[in-house]
Amino acid sequence: MEPIRTRYAKNGDINVAYQVFGEGMVDLVVVPGFISHIENYWAEPTFARWLRKLGSFSRVILFDKQGTGLSDRASNAPSMDERMDDVSAVMDAEGIERAAIFGVSEGGSLATLFAASHPERSQALILYGAFAQFKSWFPTKEELEGLFQYIDTAWGSGESIPKFAPTMANDPAFKEWWGKFERLGASPGAAKKIMQLNSQIDITDILPSVNVPTLVIHRKDDTNVNVEGGRLLAERIPNAKYVELPGVDHLPMVGENPYRILDEIAQFLTGEWGPVETECVLATVLFTDIADSTKRAAELGDQRWRDLLENHHNRVRGELSHYRGKEIDTAGDGFFATFDRPARGIWCACAIQNSVSSLGIKLRAGLHTGECELMGDKVSGLAVHIGSRVMEKSDPGDVLVSSTVKDLVAGSGLQFNDRGKHTLKGIPGEWRLFQVEHSV
Repeated sequence: MEPIRTRYAKNGDINVAYQVFGEGMVDLVVVPGFISHIENYWAEPTFARWLRKLGSFSRVILFDKQGTGLSDRASNAPSMDERMDDVSAVMDAEGIERAAIFGVSEGGSLATLFAASHPERSQALILYGAFAQFKSWFPTKEELEGLFQYIDTAWGSGESIPKFAPTMANDPAFKEWWGKFERLGASPGAAKKIMQLNSQIDITDILPSVNVPTLVIHRKDDTNVNVEGGRLLAERIPNAKYVELPGVDHLPMVGENPYRILDEIAQFLTGEWGPVETECVLATVLFTDIADSTKRAAELGDQRWRDLLENHHNRVRGELSHYRGKEIDTAGDGFFATFDRPARGIWCACAIQNSVSSLGIKLRAGLHTGECELMGDKVSGLAVHIGSRVMEKSDPGDVLVSSTVKDLVAGSGLQFNDRGKHTLKGIPGEWRLFQVEHSV
């Protein structure tokens, strides 16, 4: 039976369409692929049967990411960093504290980022036909240009079905439904913008930070996302269970034994999971420091310097509050804060630079995203040290970020200048750093 109704959750000003169905004991949030349309799923009998089976052992929360399906469109394609909040929005709308997160195809990258950033809300992570690097989907620019040509000339025709479900290519009814799915999922222009954004996906660096039970399922001869994409996920995510199945179809609902996929998910969801001993989370760390502070203090004298510091601290804390940053420490004239989204951290750092400039202050600011250990109000780990070292490499008035941060905010509209490779004191290897373009 089709779900009773489509509901809407709020992610800021964006309305995110979602449905809830099933009677299982485990809440399962499904993060869809490239495009979706939650009502059109039920119009295809094969899809509908598969979804009903999924709901036989879980309570399923199915949604359209912003910019697709029945959810709101924005003027620009939303970044993965922004879309991650769609998951929180639908969970909040249903009063769900924790859920298993099921990412399909491109949705797997988003689901992985969410699970790493919000382990307290992620009971488990399930990935099907997913990838960490876009090249697992489109290895060459020529192949991506082929998709863009299809979008420009044949979008909505269903002619792309051999790429997604080759075993259904000779089924006229399925092809007709798939063409409608394309049209309802996104307009041609929106589809191209989404794919241009997706072409920048690379979450390889964050995979070791996933600290929830993880199941990775991939079909060996998937014609859309190559099997190496799934193998890489399973290799890099700690203690991930990997299941490789025969088959060529990318869509999990069709092809060779689609119910085997559901059996694997059901067994995984009903298994026993031990507690995580160390509370770890993927976080973006921000470090700031007043440039030439000793010189300024000597020039101003003790009282005026203390007054300046108080004004500085008030402005920094105001921006942290606005951008939902968490102050961890204030050592002298510098701040250490964390954010659950890298873009928020960058916007906050730029806002702080702008705010304190009227005080005649220039800051050095640096950001990095990585796994952090949480111990009460303390935050530690290698990511913290890297963030501090990145800040030390910045010039007064600059906001400097690691390549990990830059990759995660692809599509956010933020612009960067490549500052080349650097060695960071006490940190192995070379690190490519980027200066954020912002006006002070």
